[in-house]
Amino acid sequence: MDFGKYKYELAKKEKETKKKQHVIVTKEIRLRPKIEEHDFEFKARHARKFLESGNRVKATIMFRGRERVHQEYGVKILDRLREELDDIAKVEKEPKMESGQLIMYLTKK
Repeated sequence: MDFGKYKYELAKKEKETKKKQHVIVTKEIRLRPKIEEHDFEFKARHARKFLESGNRVKATIMFRGRERVHQEYGVKILDRLREELDDIAKVEKEPKMESGQLIMYLTKK
């Protein structure tokens, strides 16, 4: 068998298997504990758009300085985001504190 032909066949098979794969992309929305109403709605709309297009959403609350003491504000914002997107999304990972950031993952139902 010709080696060039063999390599061509392998490349062809590899291309076919890549076509059938579906890659899930993680999109991130960043929020702050003192976010205003309109800004929150804007970010929620973007998260909805990301979920509808089949992506996973990582919602991050960034704390600075003394804000880290009051993590309950961040939890309230993430709960509100969860309620806002309840019809289309489910929580993949519950809110968790990681190095000064509160992180939650959402996926499409």
